[in-house]
Amino acid sequence: MAQANEQQPLTSANAPKGAALPPHYAWALALTATFTMSVSYVDRQTLSALAPTVTKALNINETQYGFLLSAFSIAYLVGSPLAGRFVDLVGARKGMLGAVVVWSAVAALHALVPSFAVLFALRIALGLAESPSFPGAAQTVHRALPPQERARGLGILFTGSSFGAMVAPKIASYFNEQWGFRYAFLGSALVGLIWIPVWLLLAFREPGKSALDRREEVKKESVGTGQLLKNAAVWRATILILACAPLLGLHFNWLSKLLEKRFAVTQSQLGNLLIWPPLLFDLGAVIFGTLATRALKRNDDDRPPTNLALAAAAVAMVGVSIAYTSDPWSTVILAGVSMAGGGGLYALVTADLLRRVPPSAVSTAGGMMAAGQSLALIVANPLIGKWVAATGSYTPVLVALTLIHIPGTLGWVLWRPPAVVRE
Repeated sequence: MAQANEQQPLTSANAPKGAALPPHYAWALALTATFTMSVSYVDRQTLSALAPTVTKALNINETQYGFLLSAFSIAYLVGSPLAGRFVDLVGARKGMLGAVVVWSAVAALHALVPSFAVLFALRIALGLAESPSFPGAAQTVHRALPPQERARGLGILFTGSSFGAMVAPKIASYFNEQWGFRYAFLGSALVGLIWIPVWLLLAFREPGKSALDRREEVKKESVGTGQLLKNAAVWRATILILACAPLLGLHFNWLSKLLEKRFAVTQSQLGNLLIWPPLLFDLGAVIFGTLATRALKRNDDDRPPTNLALAAAAVAMVGVSIAYTSDPWSTVILAGVSMAGGGGLYALVTADLLRRVPPSAVSTAGGMMAAGQSLALIVANPLIGKWVAATGSYTPVLVALTLIHIPGTLGWVLWRPPAVVRE
């Protein structure tokens, strides 16, 4: 009789709180978390997709555009660690729902922007509102999937970001051509309304509700931000993020401006060109995340995936060749190859970090990693804008942002990490 009971299928009626979810339900939650990242990036990348049009309409120069990008990153830097701690305490189930509602409203307000100053303020508001997105999504993947599937799950999670960045130019360009850039901001903001009912269906009923809440875990093992700041795994991950984020930021946020400047690409043409780099980012994140999952299943030990990280960094450094391209298509394809390496690095470093912090601190650690990315972009974007405004060239910037991968990757590889936290 006991053996028969053990073989009963897991359902909401017989599943203990915190028990493993059925695989199809676990992956449904993980994919919905990925969709959250897509919604987030559609809203934040609409400005980048419309950059040539918006900057001309509001008389914004290159340096000011760099500060607009940094405004979002500054808010994200401040908000991410706090949002991560908040999500660890209240759970991703409620935390992400509230965040999507708020940031969709802020994104819609971009349609009313009259000037640079107001747009700057709205970018800060959007960065604060979106700060729970990655910590909440990372916690969802961590709690929904079994340990050996999380590297693959996190690799897929990063595809949500790039998918949002991929469709944002198409959505924005369509609305801009039909009704103008203000309606493009409004149309992009409405994407969040599609996510809400899906999340309510999966996360607000059993067994997803119990799996995502797991409040007893937080009470017993609560880890504060101060404790995580002493964790070598956090600093080790931050070094690599600081190294690879600026080049990825250039591809995500400046590629539309680069294509317009070098090849006189029009706003309508950008919609077809800009989908490819994020698509290749997706491919890199999934491939390297899957390879890390397979290695973990074979070895099941504490070793970080150093060989995979070195390979991903080498692929990312292909980005330097963009300085010497002669047409738009070769530019976007090479940018995409570079982003594939960056996506791989993000998937590898995130999966490895979250294995080395207590389960109750996953969102806080994810928020701190996102803050490191924001810090890198805060510094890089205004410098990119000032350099391009002064020289009219992206070449030195591409070279510099590519070369910093070398010390960052070597630092991550050579730094001996703390032990994996077993569950």
